[in-house]
Amino acid sequence: MHLLPRPQREPKLDIKSKQQQQIEQPRRKVIEQTTAVSDFQERIAIFIDGANLCCAVSHLNVEINYAKLLCYLTKKRRLLRAYFYTAIDSTDKKQQSFLLWMRHNGYRVVTKELIQHPDGSKKANLEVELAVDMLTLARYCDTLVLLSGEEELTYALEAVSYRGVQVEVVSLASMTSDSLFNVADSYTNLKDIKQDIQTERIR
Repeated sequence: MHLLPRPQREPKLDIKSKQQQQIEQPRRKVIEQTTAVSDFQERIAIFIDGANLCCAVSHLNVEINYAKLLCYLTKKRRLLRAYFYTAIDSTDKKQQSFLLWMRHNGYRVVTKELIQHPDGSKKANLEVELAVDMLTLARYCDTLVLLSGEEELTYALEAVSYRGVQVEVVSLASMTSDSLFNVADSYTNLKDIKQDIQTERIR
């Protein structure tokens, strides 16, 4: 009597049905999309009109803590640039010291020398520089924050908003042009946030 050899069983292949694969594939896509959304961080650029801010804080009778101000405006978003525009007097040592501190603490300072006019007044307009920088940086950011109430900046700000960039305006309401209110996606009155951005006074 001859015994026939026992047939060898082939190892099971882990083959999933087409239906299972179709179910799992969209599930993987949903996970990938969720991860992409969670990795997104809003990019912002901040533009501060130094002369306008100086005038506003004198009305509020407060002293600005510029480290607090930068932190408040950024709000844990990804800061690309924070510009500070101001006229300068090269003979003012206190101002030079202040601007040096600003450069070392997160601000990019843009200056223009004061020009004396025939009537004796001194002035330096930086609206053109501010407008050009806003338009240049708009392509790289999701939100643009303008700290100014000047009507001359409305047209540039409107051009930024047409590019799909969110526009935030921060200023003193009583010193802000109506046209800026109309362009802004959101508005913050300096009066309402002065407790968050002022220097603590020692009693």
